[in-house]
Amino acid sequence: MGHVEVAGVGFELPDGRVLLDDITFRVGDGAKVALVGANGSGKTTLTKIIAGDLKAHAGSVARSGGLGVMRQFVGSVRDDTNVRDLLLGVAPEPLREAAAKLDQAELAMMEADDEKTQLRYAQAVSDWGEVGGYDAEVLWDVCTMAALGMPFDNCRWREVKTLSGGEQKRLVLEALLRGPDEVLMLDEPDNYLDVPAKRWLEEQLKTTQKTVLYISHDRELLANTATRIVTVELGAAGNSIWTHGGGFKTYHEARKHRFERLEELRRRWDEEHAKLKALVLMYKQKAAYNDGLASRYKAAQTRLAKFEEAGPPQAIPREQKVSMRLTGGRTGKRAVVCEGLELTGLMKPFDLEVWYGERVAVLGSNGSGKSHFLRLLANGGSDPDIEHRPVGEMVIPSVAHTGSAKLGARVRPGWFAQTHEHPELAGKTLLEILHRGDEHRDGMGRELASRKLDRYELAHAAEQSFDSLSGGQQARFQILLLELSGATMLLLDEPTDNLDVESAEALEEGLDSFDGTVLAVTHDRWFSRGFDRYLVFGSDGNVYEAPEPVWDEARVQRAR
Repeated sequence: MGHVEVAGVGFELPDGRVLLDDITFRVGDGAKVALVGANGSGKTTLTKIIAGDLKAHAGSVARSGGLGVMRQFVGSVRDDTNVRDLLLGVAPEPLREAAAKLDQAELAMMEADDEKTQLRYAQAVSDWGEVGGYDAEVLWDVCTMAALGMPFDNCRWREVKTLSGGEQKRLVLEALLRGPDEVLMLDEPDNYLDVPAKRWLEEQLKTTQKTVLYISHDRELLANTATRIVTVELGAAGNSIWTHGGGFKTYHEARKHRFERLEELRRRWDEEHAKLKALVLMYKQKAAYNDGLASRYKAAQTRLAKFEEAGPPQAIPREQKVSMRLTGGRTGKRAVVCEGLELTGLMKPFDLEVWYGERVAVLGSNGSGKSHFLRLLANGGSDPDIEHRPVGEMVIPSVAHTGSAKLGARVRPGWFAQTHEHPELAGKTLLEILHRGDEHRDGMGRELASRKLDRYELAHAAEQSFDSLSGGQQARFQILLLELSGATMLLLDEPTDNLDVESAEALEEGLDSFDGTVLAVTHDRWFSRGFDRYLVFGSDGNVYEAPEPVWDEARVQRAR
């Protein structure tokens, strides 16, 4: 087993603002420590510092045992990475280096077949074996069978973007949990996972001998697995750390008592400060006509100076307040009508009617076609009228299907993308996006835009580009754009995946007041309780409704 020790770490943003200040904590051998905090508080930055991807501006990080890292982008890979590349990305460094040399040698063999090239290839093959490459391939075969249901040799060159987010996550988790690294650092490992996979992850975290530091906002996962909780707390002079030595079940009560204690200490400090200032003032007045009190006046001044130099006790951390004002608008009574709809290669034909104002949770295992269904509706259905065109500038991929999906009168779909993939927003600052507007959303001045961002706790990130935000900040900004867009039907694909608890609660409140229809793909057991209909994509290819959430659907059985 290994450990991680963070001592006095500080980090400043490019604009000079202090993000992390004097971060100190330890993850002991075999511990399962959750790292929590508000979106944008610096959790992912801290994990990058621990992993060595970023260099801290102060402090140090020490660790023992190999470090296996699941980075936040896993689950949203949309480039040309293949399965072998993804597994190599979480393998130990010697294995990655040997694989790179072997790939280079194989390419050289395609271009030349001389003795020198052959010897280079033979050496690369030998090196691959010496660092455990063939043993790794055996392990990867076990991982791909568990995560994808197919041998490694059948999927090694398959592009990762053809896998669902949950399949990507499960594959990397299998490799890390079965791999040689003694310390794991997982950035939101539960995102994209369906509920059976989340339960599997909970069991793995409870039984593994590895030391694990992980970021999560899933309260059930935290309650079932965390032995300690490290909180990144917001502060004006930089965010700091508070460590709760117990599990999540006692966390909120301990945090409440902590705030009460900090408030009491500050009250006592203010009272003592006022007394000392009054004492100095008294001796100053008396010393003006009594030279014998000059020494007491000087002593009182010294005492006050030392008291103020020591400074007040730690301030109560700032709690974020997110306010989402989703409005919507009246539409036709039937918002969605599907007749004989079959998502090609995914699900069997089904019929569906969704009425204005309904809240429909779309459930089922990963890869069953739930996101495809939402994308079809987001594009306006099978044969959209002009009024059904989606809000925003994003180009939504088309979905192959038979049968029909139609939207009702005045239904304007607004889509929340699970992967946060918005090429049209890349490189643009939040203020620039709001100032420019689009065909469905008026542009606005700097002052009004800043007020809108402030309601979403994004004012401090106004000059940052969309693609530089944390996952949770991107999620909140997507919801803000939906609020401003005039959408009358919200199509939300895993909206709570990256949201912290406070933001998820704000979204739930916003949906309660939304005047329109909501369809949401979710694996969030808590979030799903706010819906009144449950549409389940079953493992046998059938789509059916259930009176309560259904979480035990297995992987869809289809040729892969």
